[in-house]
Amino acid sequence: MKDKNHFFKADKASCVLGAVFLLTLAGCVGYVDRPPQGSVYVAPPVVVQDDYVYYPDYEIYYSSSRHQYAYLEGGAWVSRPAPRGVSVSVLLRSPSVKMNFHDSPANHHAEVVKQYPGNRAQPGSNQGRNNNQRGNQRDDRGG
Repeated sequence: MKDKNHFFKADKASCVLGAVFLLTLAGCVGYVDRPPQGSVYVAPPVVVQDDYVYYPDYEIYYSSSRHQYAYLEGGAWVSRPAPRGVSVSVLLRSPSVKMNFHDSPANHHAEVVKQYPGNRAQPGSNQGRNNNQRGNQRDDRGG
């Protein structure tokens, strides 16, 4: 009579078979939330070419893509967010030339200096005094 109350008879083999069946179903459910392997999107790297503006009076280059100024300092090329020896506002008011190269200014500087000589007065030279005198004359004429 005890056997009539049970719907089925459970032995070791049926328990193992049932467990395998449940694990198989549970394993399938785990893959529903994840994308299939191999379909992960990876964005291509963004390549930004350097673009330089050259300030001949100061022999300084500015890269707008890097937001850095490049120039020779003590015989070595340096790159900084602001140049030494001249304020950015003075530099921006001076003549400039857009460069057509997209690599390091060091590779082109010798040619650039020949093509675009600056008018920067060297310390102690008469050129700076003459420029100041001419500037004063212009002020006298204007006022």
